[in-house]
Amino acid sequence: MAPPGPAGAHPTSAEPLSRSVFRKFLLTLCSLLTSLYVFYCLAERCQTLSGPVAGTPGRGVLAGGPGELAAWPAAARRKRLLQVRPRPRRRPPSQRDDREEAAGEEEPPGLAGSLGGSGAGSSVAETPPGTLALLLDEGSKQLPQAIIIGVKKGGTRALLEFLRVHPDVRAVGAEPHFFDRSYDKGLAWYRDLMPRTLEGQITMEKTPSYFVTREAPARISAMSKDTKLLVVVRDPVTRAVSDYTQTLSKRPDIPSFESLAFRNRSAGLVDRSWSAIQIGLYAEHLERWLRHFPARQMLFVSGERLVRDPAGELGRVQDFLGLKRIISDKHFYFNQTKGFPCLKKAEGSGRPHCLGKTKGRPHPEIDAQVLRQLRDFYRPFNRKFYQMTGHDFGWDG
Repeated sequence: MAPPGPAGAHPTSAEPLSRSVFRKFLLTLCSLLTSLYVFYCLAERCQTLSGPVAGTPGRGVLAGGPGELAAWPAAARRKRLLQVRPRPRRRPPSQRDDREEAAGEEEPPGLAGSLGGSGAGSSVAETPPGTLALLLDEGSKQLPQAIIIGVKKGGTRALLEFLRVHPDVRAVGAEPHFFDRSYDKGLAWYRDLMPRTLEGQITMEKTPSYFVTREAPARISAMSKDTKLLVVVRDPVTRAVSDYTQTLSKRPDIPSFESLAFRNRSAGLVDRSWSAIQIGLYAEHLERWLRHFPARQMLFVSGERLVRDPAGELGRVQDFLGLKRIISDKHFYFNQTKGFPCLKKAEGSGRPHCLGKTKGRPHPEIDAQVLRQLRDFYRPFNRKFYQMTGHDFGWDG
């Protein structure tokens, strides 16, 4: 029998037990503190994602910033905020190798491919700062319901950038060139280029070469017979000179405008095979499109009026697309230096924005007699085009 220990001493077996309880207490406390810290970090992260966004109230896009968020039910608010995340920016699979289009219709730096408020100029699926908080739905990629199909040097880039101000328009920034160059890649590939949209929003793209591509009308019709088509047209003589000016800026050694425009200058024989001339035969190109689409699904936008009265022309476009008239005079100011209208606040930015430096580029001097001969050449084509569209664009005055 073991001798008793000193008075007041505890049994030695109790010491390991007390240490074990203390260790468990410390582990529990550390776990609790770690969980609280992680929760705090997540809460702080979600607050940084809930900034103001361009959008339409009631369509799942936060319109007024953090204050607006308070109106949502608490459970739904926590759930959606924790799911919000920026989408990766992706470049289109094929770069814009349309050398004649690239300079004149170039992607504005700061707006390229924004998918946001107005235009989802999606990168060919890109995201603008404004759409990090799609609170009700992450959206889905749809085939375009509207396409700007032409014409080159008509003002297609301006129309696209102006439309991207509208909160219900999501538009690919770069030109996909699907129906003329990449059709063999299939509609699934094409859809993947599109920005994500919410219900009630329109997906758009623009590729001006479609208008003069023989296969494009049938291919777009096969995708959807309900596709709405927009064509920005401009005085074909001025358009041809602008086209030549763009090419000249990249290839200063090309022949003169006169030598390219005529097969026989003295006889006044115009060379229709030159692309700068051929694109302006609007009536001939339109005949192909009307075999596949009714006239009511096509809107012809005046490139001249888009410069003189952008808000008025955008009003027609918004009506055609079934959009509420949101884009108005308050969105524009006229840049006297460039001779073009600019946006007071570009999509995804609070600063004024004008199109690229290639816009408003001075044209070379062209002999007045050459211009008169070209106007005589285009006159019968223009008149036929006026009859087909029901609108006199005034190019023969």
